[in-house]
Amino acid sequence: MTDACAAAPAHPITDRVREALALSLRGCNELLPEADWVRKLARAEATGVPLRIKFGMDPTAPDLHFGHTVVLNKMRQLQDLGHVVIPLIGDFTTTIGDPSGRNSTRPPLTREQIEAYAKTYFDQVGLVIDLPRAEVRWNSEWSDPLGARGMIQLAAKYTVARMMERDDFSKRFREGTSISVHEFLYPLMQGYDSVALKSDLELGGTDQKFNLLVGRTLQQEYGQEPQCILTMPLLEGLDGVEKMSKSKGNYVGITEPANTMFAKVMSISDTLMWRWYTLLSFRPEAAIAALKAEVEAGRNPMDAKVMLAKELTARFHGSAAADAAEVDFRNRAAGGIPDEIPELALGGAPLAIGAVLKQAGLVPSTSEAMRLIEQAGVRVDGTAVADKGLRLPAGTYVVQVGKRKFARVTLRS
Repeated sequence: MTDACAAAPAHPITDRVREALALSLRGCNELLPEADWVRKLARAEATGVPLRIKFGMDPTAPDLHFGHTVVLNKMRQLQDLGHVVIPLIGDFTTTIGDPSGRNSTRPPLTREQIEAYAKTYFDQVGLVIDLPRAEVRWNSEWSDPLGARGMIQLAAKYTVARMMERDDFSKRFREGTSISVHEFLYPLMQGYDSVALKSDLELGGTDQKFNLLVGRTLQQEYGQEPQCILTMPLLEGLDGVEKMSKSKGNYVGITEPANTMFAKVMSISDTLMWRWYTLLSFRPEAAIAALKAEVEAGRNPMDAKVMLAKELTARFHGSAAADAAEVDFRNRAAGGIPDEIPELALGGAPLAIGAVLKQAGLVPSTSEAMRLIEQAGVRVDGTAVADKGLRLPAGTYVVQVGKRKFARVTLRS
């Protein structure tokens, strides 16, 4: 079949098109095919008809973190260029379960779970992209009416051999791990979303490349101009090694309190900071490069990290909260007590320090409290605790664990 994009009349490549291409490429893993995307950008510039940019989200968890926003940030950048962005809630595909990158079948969610998670997604996605200017869609709109006949006709447009080219499928097949037939339907249904939406570009993480290419193939099968695909890398978490994940505890949630968000960004390494600048900041690349040169020439890297922490905190909480979070962070770094800390009252004084820390929610267990005391990580009223057998009499104390956890505890007999 003729590639409709390649066959389209050529339009001039203007400076605005080059700038849009540079913005598209910023931080991305792959843009395929780049030449087709340039032609689409040039056509949009010449005709004034915006491109349609799709990003599908299966609501499989209630909260988003910075890692999720890497693709959403790219979507917002392209939206600000005047294109139509389509945040697509995969309420139908979620009932199948995406097998991407998995070595076992993922259990589908219930309709109640999907609707609850989707509401949270909308609330949080709206913190990154401009939802009133977006075309919000649900893929059950066209997937439910497809029916059994339509599903079979769709399945006829893709071969088993091509489906087995997918790494996770081929690996599971070689290892003798079961693959349910319904899992083959997931990439087909995600690809059919692109047909239904007539998308020009689909965004996704690197783990979604196969699914995005299926969409391109199916559009050709249905006689449409095939979409381009743009994959973004997976963001490393606070540890700088593993991808950001709530299960690994190395995440920054986009609804976390401003002070917590700011302090977490400040905790990352100087090396990881520049990676986060590329993938999370909206600062121009030239400005980031100039800042990095200043740091390499001797400027304190903490200055650059504060700028990043304030930008990201302001995005989700506003500039006033970001300013206050900086003050709070500097106060803590100087050994001071934050302005707002949890307060609670406990009975049973005198109470063992391990029990105080656990009941105050500062440690998960008394054994963890003992470990932290051995490492000089526990303070009471600013003084490090060295005695693991310490018992606190009745009174009010400011108890601190590490640099960021505080509680004002009132002990009663």
